[in-house]
Amino acid sequence: MLIERIYDEDLAQASYLIGCQAKGEAIVVDGRRDIAVYQDLAAKNGMKIVAVTETHIHADYLSGTRELAAATGAKVYVSGEGGPDWQYGFDAERLYNGDTIALGNISIQAVHTPGHTPEHLSFLVTDGAFSDQPGYLLSGDFVFSGDLGRPDLLDEAAGGIDTRFLGAKQLFASLRDKFLTLPDYVQVHPAHGAGSACGKALGAIPSSTVGYERLYAWWGPYLADNDEQGFIHELLDGQPDAHAYFARMKRENREGPAVIGERTPLTELDTAAVAKDLAEDKVTFIDTRPNNEVHEGTVARSLNVPAGKSVASYGAWVVNPETDENPLVLLAQDQDQAQDMWDHLVRVGIDNVAGYLTSIEGLPTSTPQLIQPEELEGFDAAMVLDVRNKTEHTAGHIPGSQQLSGGRVMWHLDELPTEGAIVSYCQSGVRNSVAASALRRAGYDVVELDGSYAAWTMRQQTLQNAAAAK
Repeated sequence: MLIERIYDEDLAQASYLIGCQAKGEAIVVDGRRDIAVYQDLAAKNGMKIVAVTETHIHADYLSGTRELAAATGAKVYVSGEGGPDWQYGFDAERLYNGDTIALGNISIQAVHTPGHTPEHLSFLVTDGAFSDQPGYLLSGDFVFSGDLGRPDLLDEAAGGIDTRFLGAKQLFASLRDKFLTLPDYVQVHPAHGAGSACGKALGAIPSSTVGYERLYAWWGPYLADNDEQGFIHELLDGQPDAHAYFARMKRENREGPAVIGERTPLTELDTAAVAKDLAEDKVTFIDTRPNNEVHEGTVARSLNVPAGKSVASYGAWVVNPETDENPLVLLAQDQDQAQDMWDHLVRVGIDNVAGYLTSIEGLPTSTPQLIQPEELEGFDAAMVLDVRNKTEHTAGHIPGSQQLSGGRVMWHLDELPTEGAIVSYCQSGVRNSVAASALRRAGYDVVELDGSYAAWTMRQQTLQNAAAAK
């Protein structure tokens, strides 16, 4: 048996390819939409992808299940659990608790583990050539290394009202009645790692065991004492902000993501043509440079989505393909980088990319307005906006600032002043540059705090030290 973990650092998301080496067949679980990685992995191991499935209706990325099935002819399996309100809207074979998928000697059994979502399945994997007992659990967003899938996303991203409490109770029951009944040696392979917004304290370790989580996860003592209420209170306390784009992911994943098929490689565009389209607001320019370079001058009304590991995350903060009809033009070093960034964007359903440029020379430019920490106190700001997470804001913030995380700000413009300057900040300036660029494009007067909260706190400490020395 082959188990391969395919990890996306951008979204802190893990998908899996499980293959029977004897029969040459494989299944992909929780795949993403840029599917070449699975096809290449299967080919490398002499396997054919014959089945695709997913643990639940995802909120943080757009599922590649239908994309992979369309490209390979694989059979699609999805959860049939959760009741009528949580059924998938596209054709696929439904899996219920106890159902199995067979690949040669490998048996993959669906285990209904509600809590994170009502329909959530985990998958028990048995290597029949080695044992008649399961040895592995693909736990999806149920159990992570050191944490659990948050039960409040239906409230935060799917329009639910107080569903978090029922979800928390279901998580407790799923742990007690399903997870903790498994042998301690069963290996646990979750769908997310550190950095995911699907939990509050995910570990970076790629896998765990039932026994290790039983003994050392924060929730272990609550289950040992059968303390459901204590468990619920700690589970719900301090969950991070959910990105607003999660609602779109949830809806599209339930209905069935559009199949984009084979994409034509991106080409380098003509600068003069792009300048003309920008003047007519027919395209949106994505400046992918670091914020310190953007602050020296950028394309007018462009969005800052820094190249690197967070293109999908930041892209989904500032581009809503349901309302933003303009094709995107990416700033890239070359075609390979442009293609890689596009791969990241399609993971969150941002498909409409026209091409790329390698320079901003010849395009209309502007310079973002900055303010220094020492100037803030005397500045007439309509609002000081903290775009960090609420947990960061609670731990310490600039007095008088209002918190609205970067992943939510463009969906809550009604909370912003319509006149006057908004001074914005994050921790170091990266997230702030992303959010500020989108607000400027939307017509807001935004002044970025240079160096953000880190620079402000450093100045405060310097002032305190100077005062203490007198």
